[in-house]
Amino acid sequence: MVQQIRPGEPQYICVIPVESITGNQEEEIMTFAVSADQAKHQAEELLANNYGCKRLQVVELIQQAICEPIGQWCSANSHQE
Repeated sequence: MVQQIRPGEPQYICVIPVESITGNQEEEIMTFAVSADQAKHQAEELLANNYGCKRLQVVELIQQAICEPIGQWCSANSHQE
């Protein structure tokens, strides 16, 4: 799925390593949302629904998550001077 940056709205990415689930050290999931909380919530749902994680495992993985704004990196206007 491709998501586009919406002008004037902050965008956040939530990156969660899933090595403990898949055994692949380089595997991670990423979710995008207009707030860090929404990005984490989407990640929680993804972990539970797609990976079959139980609540405790989801909590542990979310604690390892990195959530940060990305809108300023992707904005077309940020590269113009």
